[in-house]
Amino acid sequence: MNTSANAPILVGVDGSDSSLDALRYAAKLSAALDLPLRAVTTWDYPALVDLYPSIGWTPDKDAAVLLDAAIKDVFAGDPPEALTAVVLAGPAAPVLIEESHRAEMLVMGSRGRGGFAGLLLGSVSATCASHAHCPVLIVRHEKQKD
Repeated sequence: MNTSANAPILVGVDGSDSSLDALRYAAKLSAALDLPLRAVTTWDYPALVDLYPSIGWTPDKDAAVLLDAAIKDVFAGDPPEALTAVVLAGPAAPVLIEESHRAEMLVMGSRGRGGFAGLLLGSVSATCASHAHCPVLIVRHEKQKD
């Protein structure tokens, strides 16, 4: 755990409902603890990507658009002043684990966009919970009943 007075609440955002809930919760913690909030989205080339990526396709820009949309959705266009948003290259779990060295807490959703929908905990969340260098809070998305 980071003992710096300004270590942020770190939140992983991938655009999934669970990560949006995590961003909301992290913002509440940030405000309550008077700590900065750092939202991180990662990007990586898919394992089977063509050696010559599609012209005009830039995964970092796509990730930035995703992060911006998540922030607009969660905060209705009025994000907290203490929020910084960054897009970092690399697989999600290793990037978030590295970022956790400088965080007070890591907040993330229980399930991301990929994998098997029936699992209670996704692989990135499980890996971060096991290896992060700060406390990890995993937020489970509750589906709204109609």
